[in-house]
Amino acid sequence: MARTNDVLNNASKVDFRKKKGAKDNKKVLKRILSYMVLKHKVKFAFVMVCIIVSALATVMGSLFLQTLIDDYITPLLGTANPDFGPMLGAVLQMAAIYVVGILCGFLYVRMMADIAQKVLKEIRDDMFIHMQTLPIRYFDQHTFGNVMSYYTNDTDTLRQMISQSVPQIISSVTTMVLVFIAMLRTSIPLTAFVLICVSLISLTSKTIAGRSASYFVARQKSVAKTNGYIEEMMNGQRVIKVFCHEEESKEGFDELNDELCANTYKANMFANMIGPAIMNLGNLQFVLVAIVGGFMAIGGISNFSLAGAGAFTLGSIASFLQLSRNFNMPINQVSQQFNAVIMALAGAERIFELMDEPSETDDGYVMLVNAKRDENGNLVETKERTGMWAWRHPHKAEGTVTYTELKGDVQLDDVSFAYDGEHNVLKHINVHAVPGTKVALVGATGAGKTTITILINRFYDVTDGKIRYDGINVNKIKKADLRRSLGVVLQDVNLFTGTVMDNIRYGRLDATDEECIAAAKLANADSFIEMLPEGYQTVLSGDGSGLSQGQRQLISIARAAVADPPVMILDEATSSIDTRTEALVQRGMDALMKGRTVFVIAHRLSTVKNSDNIMVLEHGKIIEQGSHDELVAQKGKYYQLYTGAFELE
Repeated sequence: MARTNDVLNNASKVDFRKKKGAKDNKKVLKRILSYMVLKHKVKFAFVMVCIIVSALATVMGSLFLQTLIDDYITPLLGTANPDFGPMLGAVLQMAAIYVVGILCGFLYVRMMADIAQKVLKEIRDDMFIHMQTLPIRYFDQHTFGNVMSYYTNDTDTLRQMISQSVPQIISSVTTMVLVFIAMLRTSIPLTAFVLICVSLISLTSKTIAGRSASYFVARQKSVAKTNGYIEEMMNGQRVIKVFCHEEESKEGFDELNDELCANTYKANMFANMIGPAIMNLGNLQFVLVAIVGGFMAIGGISNFSLAGAGAFTLGSIASFLQLSRNFNMPINQVSQQFNAVIMALAGAERIFELMDEPSETDDGYVMLVNAKRDENGNLVETKERTGMWAWRHPHKAEGTVTYTELKGDVQLDDVSFAYDGEHNVLKHINVHAVPGTKVALVGATGAGKTTITILINRFYDVTDGKIRYDGINVNKIKKADLRRSLGVVLQDVNLFTGTVMDNIRYGRLDATDEECIAAAKLANADSFIEMLPEGYQTVLSGDGSGLSQGQRQLISIARAAVADPPVMILDEATSSIDTRTEALVQRGMDALMKGRTVFVIAHRLSTVKNSDNIMVLEHGKIIEQGSHDELVAQKGKYYQLYTGAFELE
């Protein structure tokens, strides 16, 4: 409780309004409306017509009250044999207008529900499509739970706003305009008095709303942080239990949950004050208008309006009282939607922040194409898969195109790199992997092994130096084509919901079943796959949770094999496989690596003994390199690792 109070006190001291102004809200609202109006013009126009008709029915009902009292009820008073026929006809006519208003209200609410779901689908589609274009750096800096919050909590806040709040606000504003005109037509002096009261009510509402808005923004951010923490704890449950870290995890969650509770409490406290405040002030206005109108009628004060001048009548006062209530009612209705609007704006702001994240830049122009040699031995581009690839170089100045055969020659020339732009994790790396050779990267955790493979894939760009692929600067190669030429098997395996066959085919979507099975046999995965309940058609879910870590890794290797790339990157590919299985996989890997340029990262030195070039990294620098026999003869760090005098951490 003490911690919660502290958080509440701290939250009350933060002025979030400095971080978010009215202009930001207008921009966000404008983008939301663009989805609703621009993409659903016809339906939204129909909604507007229904709203106007519904509002007109409300105004006509209030104006009819004056006619009913002055033209029908008053003349009947004191009449010996009153004729109720004309009054009944007028009432039935008004009832028909009300029915039309109710029908229009039903239609626009239903139509807005349809528009809301389609808008949410479009926003989710746009978010997901844009997310695919974001650089790896973005996902390295944001937790998965935080990103998921965009698709769940933030998107859900828009649902109520679009389906209920927006049409309610439009209806309320339309009603206020029509009622205001009707009030001027009934009595200009009383209208002026109502405007003074409404100004005071609006000032009160604006003051309370400003306090609530800042905390709704903070609430959405707290929800994202809490979701990110929960996702992290769920993924690490085994580690938490192994190290008996449950209490510390609870404390961390309590702190975030208290912050969420504090921001939600403050936001709802101020937001929930608006409705009762406006309603009570509106009731006070109703009484004051009745008193002022009655005083003017009794005092014989002349009434003037857009319809002309005349005396106050019982009907005009009763009609104006109803109009004044109808004028206040939209304000109260808008205030009741305030929570949903502010939450939606806060959620939409986060959604549009994601959409505005800069996409991964790609200035490359060299493309990877299927190729073959013609009768003259020249490379020519083909549409069909030939097993031969070539780099396509367009020369805009000359208007010509040249081709370079993809051989898998990878060279890192004096490469340095820093994730934060300041502290280099790689320092002056020089590597030359000639086609068909196997290069092994060895070193302690954090030495920079994986970073080298990340740079080859251009998930990040080098800070200094150059990486050349077949003599071409990788910055000139389109990223998609560069990555298509590389096969990657990671230590952390990701399997997707679908059949085993689908997961293997993920490496090359146009691969046939026979090619997928051949790749599985090459990786020695075929034997255990055939033992699954449905074989290759067994459906995997939950990242392949029903399989062992080794089996999941074998499927990952088969996925890389079916892609059949000229360059392979194996990042601890056999670390999760037992020694016996490793021997089987290694034979398959050797067959897979034959004729290819291969980068291998391994802690088990037994897997790199047959490498053509072994590089030992330490603190981002290459301290030794050579073949296994050469490095053992040097009796340096590699020798210590191999003989067990020193172990990798």
